[in-house]
Amino acid sequence: MTEEEKNQTDTPEAVGEEGTVEETAAETESELVDEPATPEDRIAELETELTSVNDRMLRLMAETENIRRRNEREREDTLRYAASGLAKDLLNVADNLHRALAAVPDELREGDEAAKNFVVGVEMTEKELLAAFGKHDIQQILPVGEKFDYEKHQAMFELENTGEPAGTVVELMQPGYIMHERLLRPAMVGVAKGGSDDSPDDVEHVDTTA
Repeated sequence: MTEEEKNQTDTPEAVGEEGTVEETAAETESELVDEPATPEDRIAELETELTSVNDRMLRLMAETENIRRRNEREREDTLRYAASGLAKDLLNVADNLHRALAAVPDELREGDEAAKNFVVGVEMTEKELLAAFGKHDIQQILPVGEKFDYEKHQAMFELENTGEPAGTVVELMQPGYIMHERLLRPAMVGVAKGGSDDSPDDVEHVDTTA
């Protein structure tokens, strides 16, 4: 066989081998390409996204509801305590009416008709003022006989030998007032002082420097 015949015989084999290499490379490249997501995978992804959106919506709804409730409470407080400033100014009026009545001697009450009518007029004015306070849930604090309360009372002095347990309010100098749950003014009081027989655990220290 000549050299030329040998070359012609080898050429188809070379071409065949080259084609086999190209096909193998194409198959390998195809295997490296990601396969498209299946419907099940897509459904799972959508469900995860939906759960996340629902969580965000619930948080937003809860936050909105909290804001609404806070605004509602603030609005109610504004309405409840709108008259507190005026009420504080009127407390001195109530005090002066009470002092005026307390200063009226018995003989004046039993005196002539004009004097009696004057006293009755002052008494009616005081009652009407207290009734107006009551309509707005403004109540007097009259704590004589009660345990001293730092939140509602202001101790002005201590009294010994009162016969009452230490820390008991035994004298009222000026009534306090409370509007709904808000203190307008503490009651000014005198408090029973503890004796030598009182144990420290039973006696609350009362600050009389206020």
